[in-house]
Amino acid sequence: MHTVRRSLERGFADHGWLRSFHSFSFADYHDPRHMGFRSLRVINEDRVAPSAGFPTHPHRDMEILSYVLAGALEHRDSLGTGSVIKPGDVQRLSAGTGVFHSEFNASDSEPVHFLQVWLLPGARGLEPGYEQKHFAASEKRGRLKLVASPDGQKGSVRINQDAALYAGLFDAGERTRYELDPERHAYIHVARGELEVLGETLRAGDALSLSGGGDIPIAGIGDAEILLFDLG
Repeated sequence: MHTVRRSLERGFADHGWLRSFHSFSFADYHDPRHMGFRSLRVINEDRVAPSAGFPTHPHRDMEILSYVLAGALEHRDSLGTGSVIKPGDVQRLSAGTGVFHSEFNASDSEPVHFLQVWLLPGARGLEPGYEQKHFAASEKRGRLKLVASPDGQKGSVRINQDAALYAGLFDAGERTRYELDPERHAYIHVARGELEVLGETLRAGDALSLSGGGDIPIAGIGDAEILLFDLG
């Protein structure tokens, strides 16, 4: 049994410099039916205007992943880390006992379009940490590439939660399958494009959730990019 949630059913906020869609309850958007899925707490699709961004602010006891779709995102934090995140990069910030960070559009002329993902950690009070890795498009073309996992296997970034994140790129005719363990749960978010999952046509911003295991067929329809979460 699976559930589909369409893009336009998400929460939305327009702050001028920031346009943000919320897959789950966040800030002023509150829907008790959509507070998260398993350990997955936030998927925000953000578009930030040139030179604008989020000033320094705190986080605690959260695993934060940033995934840039277009443009460049500049990150600085109280751990002493400074970096620019571009398409193909996956950034992980473990807030743990507490961390401050800022995120700004690195360009003064082009917007940045990215996904910010929050997962609840497996334990509270962990030591804060940072990691960033690049995954080439060729690693994701027509397949699901592991980009985040609890033990950092296959070159993925390491997250403090029983969760695995896969990213995939699918043009028309490209297909793959994912076998979900009966004791686990899947959440698939379409970042862009169009594809078919379990017979459902999904477009940018749409999501499909599934519990109870089973075979998940994925077929590209047109220039699609997806994230698949395998959750305990």
